[in-house]
Amino acid sequence: MNGFDWAVLIAYFGVMAAIGWWSHKRVSDVSDFFTAGGRMPWWMSGISHHMSGYSAVMFTGYAGIAYQYGFTSFATWSFPIAVGVAIGIKTFAPRLNRLRSRLGVASPLEFLKDRYNVSTQQALAISGGLLKIVDVGAKWAAIATLLSVFTGLTLNQGILITGVVTAIYCTIGGLWADALTEMGQFIIQFIAGITMLVAVMSELGGFSSLWTIWDKLPASHSHPTTGPYTVTFFLAFVFIKTFEYNGGMWNQAQRYMATRSAAAASRSAALSAALWLVWPAVLFFPMWASPLLVHAKKPDASDSYALLTERLLPHGLLGLVVVGFFSHTMAMCSSDANAISAVFTRDILPAFNERARNWTHRVGLITARWTTIAFLALSMAVATQVSSPTFGSIIGVVIKWVAGLMGPIAIPFMLGMLRPWRRSGPTAALVSWALGLFAFWLTNYGLDGLSTQIQTATPVATSLVLYTVIGWIKPEVTVERDAILDRINTDGPDVGGPGVAAAAPAGVSD
Repeated sequence: MNGFDWAVLIAYFGVMAAIGWWSHKRVSDVSDFFTAGGRMPWWMSGISHHMSGYSAVMFTGYAGIAYQYGFTSFATWSFPIAVGVAIGIKTFAPRLNRLRSRLGVASPLEFLKDRYNVSTQQALAISGGLLKIVDVGAKWAAIATLLSVFTGLTLNQGILITGVVTAIYCTIGGLWADALTEMGQFIIQFIAGITMLVAVMSELGGFSSLWTIWDKLPASHSHPTTGPYTVTFFLAFVFIKTFEYNGGMWNQAQRYMATRSAAAASRSAALSAALWLVWPAVLFFPMWASPLLVHAKKPDASDSYALLTERLLPHGLLGLVVVGFFSHTMAMCSSDANAISAVFTRDILPAFNERARNWTHRVGLITARWTTIAFLALSMAVATQVSSPTFGSIIGVVIKWVAGLMGPIAIPFMLGMLRPWRRSGPTAALVSWALGLFAFWLTNYGLDGLSTQIQTATPVATSLVLYTVIGWIKPEVTVERDAILDRINTDGPDVGGPGVAAAAPAGVSD
């Protein structure tokens, strides 16, 4: 990078901070901070949902998979997400919206204390929060890895720079700042992605390279499943991502909660599913072609996309693509920070501090902002350890830790909203959560020689079976729990709740 590239990058950081400050004026209480007051347009929610779903891991870890194995990077990652989000259009998105509009909650897990009990709510909230610290740490490490290739900055310096900028805008402006910056980031990534696609096609013979490159690559690179990414892995990922990207990891749930109505939440999910089906393929093509143009230096080929960018793009455009890397990472990390702040402020802290249950809007908002800063600081600390023997690698964290541990946390939350699981109560939720976590430890550290798909799928499958079976063996149905399910499972006008009447930022409409 030269001075021109740095100018583009610094200007991007400045715009992100300015959006955060502008959004600050639209945030008056915790409902505005966590759910945009229920006034976010469906199209903004859909783009925000999509952008908050992936990060620079795509340009490092998944770029390495594309370099080594080819088309399977799309077929076993973004395509399963598109399928999962599409499943949630009618299944999860409207119900998540009704949590806010009918139950008046500001945190995705806030309703669990009534759906189950406080102990279940705390178990899911605390374990999920710890997992998110590790997850976001991997995202910081990914973007710092790319930054080191382009600028020579150390890993820790890159983590510090991106973390501080993200903390500024998402702490000041809350979910409105997240969504508005994600809109800008999507536009930047669109320009950068198309630029990179055109550069690679020009280098390889023009538009026809879309189909001719496969004759020059190893035959297995055109297969949808290959290497460790088998059909079983694909099916497991569809299953896992259906829960994760429909709200199981909370930040995507907030996007649906923030829309005006259940119908708007469904439209938001449809837009996100369409983007997941189309846009990653555009981004992946240069990665599929990268073995023809560069030679990766790292064993996992996680530097291949950065090397490709350095070779093909002139200064200025190089800076724009680097900004695109930051766009995805900052979108995901800021949305995760907001979600964790919501869970800590609304779910965890009130259970341990009686004063927290009666905070004024001002005190609650200040606490939310400090919690956001604390989460980002912890995740940045973890980022410096992502490549240690404890975690293994960036892609190891994303596939093994996050995908494997997400299920036991998400199953009681997501299925707890659906009527077919009305019989499953606190016992089913806690047992499925605890034994699902044990299954993760057993398959990843207790037993040797197991495949990636078994390690990934066993925890979520264990939780699903136990949650369902225990519900039938030991049903814990009460009038109060049935009433909650009725409120989030029926169509009709919303009854309102805290923050429903909050105004959207000027100039933003459905």
